[in-house]
Amino acid sequence: MANTTPCPQCSSYDIAKNGIINEKQRFKCKSCGYNFTVAKMGKSIDSYYVIKALQLYIEGVSYREIERLLGISHVSVMNWVKKYRIKIPKQEFYTPTYRILNHKELSEFVIVPGNLSNKGMIITELGDKFMVIQWTRIKSI
Repeated sequence: MANTTPCPQCSSYDIAKNGIINEKQRFKCKSCGYNFTVAKMGKSIDSYYVIKALQLYIEGVSYREIERLLGISHVSVMNWVKKYRIKIPKQEFYTPTYRILNHKELSEFVIVPGNLSNKGMIITELGDKFMVIQWTRIKSI
C-alpha cells in the first residue's frame, strides 16, 4: 500500500491497514511488524524557542525564569535539556547578569561607554524585546 504516513518505529513506507481501534485506522509495518495508528497532531513549539531556551539555560538562567521570559513551560525546557544532553559549563571565573530591554532602552544602553567596557556581552532577540547578557570576570585575590 502506498502511504504518506511512515512507520514511527523504522520510518518505512511499506505499511498495510490492520484494523480499526477506537474509531482510528490501525496500520502494520511490513518491514518491522510494528502496529500503530495515525500519528496525533500535537502541539509543537517552534525550534526558535527551543534554541533560545537552551541558550538561556547555558547562560545560567533558571527554568522558571526561562518560563517567565519565553512563555514556555519550565517542564518543556527541562525535557529539552535532557533530550539534547545539555551541560552547563562550570562558571568559576565569571558571573553572568541579564536584562530585558525594548529597542529604545537597548539603544540608550549601548551608547553609555561604561556599560560596554571590561565586560563580555551577548545581545539576543526575544520576540519584540532584547536580552542583554553580560559577564564580568571575577578577580582572584
